[in-house]
Amino acid sequence: MKLARISDPQLSPNGKTVVFAVETVDLEANTRPSHIYTVPLAGGEARRITSEGASNTRPRWSPDSRRLALVSNRSGSSQVWTMDPDGRNPKQVTNLSTEASGVLFSPDGKNLAFVSFVFPDCPDEACNKARLETRAKSKVKARLYTSLLYRHWDRWDDGRRPHIFAIPVEGGVARDLTPGPRDAPTFQLGGPDGYGLSPDGKELCFIRNPDDNPATSTNNELHVVPIEGGSPKKISNNPADDTSPVYSPDGRYLAYRAQFRAGYESDRYRLMLHERATGVVTNLTESFDRWVTSIAWSPDSSRLFFTAEDRGRESIYSIPAGGGAVRLAVGGDAHLGDIQLTRDGKTMVYSGHSGSSPMELFRASSSGGAPVKLTHLNDAVLTEYHTSPLEEFWYEGAEGAKVQGLIVRPPAFDAKRKYPLLVWIHGGPQQAWGESWSYRWNPQVFAGAGYIVFMPNPRGSTGFGQAFIDGINGDWGGKVYEDILSGVDYMQKQPYVDSGRLAAAGASYGGYMINWILGHTDRFKVLVSHDGDFDLRSANLETEELWFPIWEFKGMPWENPEMYARWSPSESVVNFKTPTLVIHGEQDYRVSYGQGLQLFTALQMRKVPSKLLLFPDEGHWVLKPQNSLLWYQTVLGWLDQWLR
Repeated sequence: MKLARISDPQLSPNGKTVVFAVETVDLEANTRPSHIYTVPLAGGEARRITSEGASNTRPRWSPDSRRLALVSNRSGSSQVWTMDPDGRNPKQVTNLSTEASGVLFSPDGKNLAFVSFVFPDCPDEACNKARLETRAKSKVKARLYTSLLYRHWDRWDDGRRPHIFAIPVEGGVARDLTPGPRDAPTFQLGGPDGYGLSPDGKELCFIRNPDDNPATSTNNELHVVPIEGGSPKKISNNPADDTSPVYSPDGRYLAYRAQFRAGYESDRYRLMLHERATGVVTNLTESFDRWVTSIAWSPDSSRLFFTAEDRGRESIYSIPAGGGAVRLAVGGDAHLGDIQLTRDGKTMVYSGHSGSSPMELFRASSSGGAPVKLTHLNDAVLTEYHTSPLEEFWYEGAEGAKVQGLIVRPPAFDAKRKYPLLVWIHGGPQQAWGESWSYRWNPQVFAGAGYIVFMPNPRGSTGFGQAFIDGINGDWGGKVYEDILSGVDYMQKQPYVDSGRLAAAGASYGGYMINWILGHTDRFKVLVSHDGDFDLRSANLETEELWFPIWEFKGMPWENPEMYARWSPSESVVNFKTPTLVIHGEQDYRVSYGQGLQLFTALQMRKVPSKLLLFPDEGHWVLKPQNSLLWYQTVLGWLDQWLR
């Protein structure tokens, strides 16, 4: 909680300065204030340029590098502001009752694009404001729905929709570029924007789901609309997800990411190229069996740079715009992202973090060479603590598959001692452990408490090819369970592991796997289940993104009851024996907290030692500082109770 959390670096068009956001933790106030910083590309001290407000985010440069746009709550609500690069001369551009986020500076310098959640039948700000005021004054807080996706992640549908607006840089009336009852999905969890502006500043490209039931559809299509407003035009025709549009600097192409299998949120993302004049679409990375996660153009439009995850690392690659071989540009034991290049194409700026180091910013030659660290915001804090490097090994899992395991050892590790083993099971399930820094589940904290932390990447994990990912579909407690236990077998053979002191913990799918373990083995002495599915049939009818269980379990519960029953931990309650800590957020609408209540009730009725930790004000993740502190203290206390 002492660490500065860096995000969203943006290189100035003149190539002299990088602006970025920094979030810190105010534990006493139970807040995470964020401010804007700059650092010279040539090197030097990072400088904070905002002081007002508790939330200053999303810095974006004007094309002449003389002004910054940002989103700030300094006036009491989240609005678009502009200021000089040193923080002086701030000016509020928007003043909307529905607030603003996601600002972009148009490349011609004339307009700002931004996102606001508005009532789709309201023609103007006066209508939106009146609607919100009436709702706030009403004594009735009931909700009424006639269709699905009535809640999402941690938010109930309040009748508003995210629309993208444009407004002159000097201020004025904002134009709704995406009117109508449908969302313009503007952000993707952990991914790049779902919208972008053409280099001449005249066109917006955005994504929108055209399907009638968004709760069962992963489809997004690319649309374009003039920045002055007009009727959007759909330019892609793919039943799966098309997203992350990025215009080439010469305006000839739109690059974007695409999945091909409808309804499957974990299909491989390819790098696609849409020629604007002809509409011809080219798949650049069909032979590259990894997910493309972000995209950047070279300044001369001849090459594309992109990130992709591979075996626990996320590296930067490049490929010619005309097609050809994928080349590694920057790699290493880290997760890299936020790629940007100087106008001459010679220097690259990016962010990087690893399992033992939080995010900082770097510059490097685009043709190769050692990177230079630009920011040092966490150096002083890290000198006070020991962080252990992640160690990689491979073992044989189900059906002879090679499975990656990662471990973190305690400080002052002594190979002659015996340590308790803590097995961490990742969520998703289509995610992976790797060389990345986390503030929610940080292995360094648990290694620092004296545990060997073992993080397997079993079937379903990303970064090992699409076939490995697909290996978990319809097989939630099968090969992946064997992969995990084979890794535990491997670790138990290590002379420094105390086989009598084994623990396992997981969240989301990892929480599901803990619940599965409860009914299928008693080799662990203690377990921690966070936000995990317990009864798959009821979980299906409580969740919001129905495409997920429909794909994973081949239909709804009444369409494929045998599969739901086969993989449901609730079917094995009679075997529950292991002491278990159950954690859930009451605002978790992905895995409803009823799943945690059912699990705890089953444990208590079976007289299994158990504890329930509920967070009324958290969703699928524990984000508030004091809640996070309580989470770590409770989990560590529970493990120590049974393993010390």
